[in-house]
Formats: sequence, C-alpha cells, structure tokens
Amino acid sequence: MKKDRAGMENRELVVRIVVRDAPPGVRFAMQRGKSELLEPGSFTDEELVFDLPVRVASRPGSDAPNILGPYAQGPASDRFLYLNSGTMAGQTGTEWTRRAKIKTGTISWALVDAVLAQDNAVLLADIHGLARDGGPCCGTVPVLGGGWKVLSKPKV
Repeated sequence: MKKDRAGMENRELVVRIVVRDAPPGVRFAMQRGKSELLEPGSFTDEELVFDLPVRVASRPGSDAPNILGPYAQGPASDRFLYLNSGTMAGQTGTEWTRRAKIKTGTISWALVDAVLAQDNAVLLADIHGLARDGGPCCGTVPVLGGGWKVLSKPKV
C-alpha cells in the first residue's frame, strides 16, 4: 500500500555531509544557491562536517522524495548537492578549482521517515574528499558505506 505523502510538503530535516581525508591546505564549502557558500561547521585533520537544512516533498510521478531548498541543485529528477573546493570555495592562491556532486536520488522515504521520527537525527552522507590525482574530489562522488544513513545526534 502506498503511503499518502500529501502532508510532507516543506518538511525540514538536516543533511550532514562528512568529507573524509580531504587534501591538506584546500578549502571546502557547500554551495547554497548560485554563489553563496557554507563553511564546515566543524573540522579535524581527518574530516570536515557540514550540516545543512533541506526540505522534502513528494515528487509528482515518482515514489522518491524531492529534496528542496537553497542547497538542492539540478532538476527534481536528478537532484544533488554541490561541494566546492579551492577557488570555488573562496580560497585564493591555490591551483584547485573544483566542484563535486553529491547525488540525493538514493534518499528513500524510509530514510526521511526515520530522520523525522527522531528529535536529534540527521541524514548522513560520508564522502571521500581526495581525488585519484591527489587533489580535492570532483565530479559525481559516491556516498561511502553503502549510501545515505540515519544518524542520531547526541542531545546537547
């Protein structure tokens, strides 16, 4: 039986992008809209963490959720998030000008429902920040560990 998604319009949740093993000395930022940038909320030598709000809604003609909001890029049928690096992340004096796509098409209603059912949960995507050439990741990057996951955040 298909679940009624009529009340799902503009439901908000947090997406967490964790960039693992980013090349040292390269700035990364999530793209918001056409040109705004979101710096990582936290970082260590091993990972950069970005938390960004998105909205979910039903998508006409599809059983998959539609990811919406200023961080969502591309058409509804092929939505993604942009991770910019080097000059595209506002860094000067670097040889790198790159952008990586993190696809949202594998996000299911089961994942969305699980995040929304918990007060302190996020939808998590781990990606590898280092490209084969030793520079920052670029192009379409795979979500590590089998794909998007639900992560329960500890209460503060």
